[in-house]
Amino acid sequence: MSTLRVTTVTNPSGGQPTIAGLAKAWVNFNGTGTPAIRASLNVSSITDNGVGDYTVNFTNALEDANYAVVGIGRRNGGASNSGYGPVVSISGANDPTTTTLRLWTVDVQASSSAASIVVVSDLLSVNVAIFD
Repeated sequence: MSTLRVTTVTNPSGGQPTIAGLAKAWVNFNGTGTPAIRASLNVSSITDNGVGDYTVNFTNALEDANYAVVGIGRRNGGASNSGYGPVVSISGANDPTTTTLRLWTVDVQASSSAASIVVVSDLLSVNVAIFD
């Protein structure tokens, strides 16, 4: 049996490989206090724009800004366990670019009425994957 080990895969021009179905970037970061990346692929840093408002900065630009984003978070321990839980949302005010993705983290909570309460908040853990 043969083993192939590589540390970096790039396309012929040195950019991101164009393999369909693979995440082109992902990040797991602490969303409270000063954001800190725990683990990532193709993410150079996180910018804290305010409560529950972050910008993910890519190490290598993506092919275009029409990528799919999947995200989930973990709410703070002091938050109520009732409700629907944390959500990661693309910022409505800022379109994704090939080099950055601005997102919000919100906590959707149940209320005594039929409506839910949506609170923009910092989360203990934010996990985002980008597919291009």
